[in-house]
Amino acid sequence: MSDALKTELVNFSELSGEAGSARRAELARHVATLFALTSDRCSDEQVDIYDSVLIRLVDMVETEVRRFVAEQMAGLRRGPEETIRRLADDQIEVAEPLLKKSTVLRDADLVRIADASGNSHRLAIAHRDVLSEEVTEVLVRRGDLRVKRKVASNEGAVLSDAAMMALIGDSASDATLQSSLSERGDLAEAHIRSLVAVAGEEIRRRLRSRGDSTEAERLDEATEIAAQRMSNQYWLGRYDFETARSRVLLLAKRGMVSEATLRRFASEDRFPEAVAAFAWLVRCGVEEVSHWMVRSDPEPFLITAKASGLSAITVGALLSIGPWRHRLSLDDRSRAMKTFERMTVGDAKRKMAHWNHTVLH
Repeated sequence: MSDALKTELVNFSELSGEAGSARRAELARHVATLFALTSDRCSDEQVDIYDSVLIRLVDMVETEVRRFVAEQMAGLRRGPEETIRRLADDQIEVAEPLLKKSTVLRDADLVRIADASGNSHRLAIAHRDVLSEEVTEVLVRRGDLRVKRKVASNEGAVLSDAAMMALIGDSASDATLQSSLSERGDLAEAHIRSLVAVAGEEIRRRLRSRGDSTEAERLDEATEIAAQRMSNQYWLGRYDFETARSRVLLLAKRGMVSEATLRRFASEDRFPEAVAAFAWLVRCGVEEVSHWMVRSDPEPFLITAKASGLSAITVGALLSIGPWRHRLSLDDRSRAMKTFERMTVGDAKRKMAHWNHTVLH
């Protein structure tokens, strides 16, 4: 569909000039509100039309109206992607709700914005419920003290060893950062020792007390909200698998779904599409597969992938995206890959023969 046809519902020529200012603002608000109310029922083509209209409107309206549009888009599981990216790159008054909440923004978008924009944008990103290691790396490297404090206190932020050590080094001159780090459930023994070396007396006492316990005991102290964020239902609610299923079925009808397609979805961080493509390739339902691919134990996925003849390269790529990026450590992924490589196709098919719906869930 051409751009002209997509936007014919709006006569943009009538919106030009000072006289059209109020009309532009009103129309942008109405279109954004209508999409927010109907997004779950829109087809891909309809979302594309909304995107074409909104991307032009947001370039024609004032900051207050762009903020309104951003707020309408922030909580949606699917949306006009180009418009959302444009608004996320806008000034912080506009971008903030999207940077804090939008699941339409991918890690690649967040990394780019965190690297190129200012600390206000980084601080907004640091408030997200879940932050991947790739995103926190940039926030810690580029962010000011406010950003680092927020990352340290965010229980949904995954920190690499390098990022953790950088924060510990910065905490030498900041008691608030020390306190936030001391409360994290993912501190390894080496981190505790390093933090003790720079921390004030109160934090030292707290860390020494924790340092005497085992790793398992420390992890058991994770807060209830962190456990909720890591639950299967939390992750299932973050993605729009039904729309992804429709997209993949269209590709499948054209003979365009293959293992290479699956790897492409993984490389582009398109987790719902990867789930739908995997389901199509292994001849299982999307709902069933989505449950496998958000859980912290990837065994059903590994068995099905092996029985279906998928390669280790594809399996490794899928283990590194979506919820598994956050729920599986590097050691977990390594163990999963060893399990997959040791398993034979015959073993996998025998295990599948004994499964039932209750066991799978």
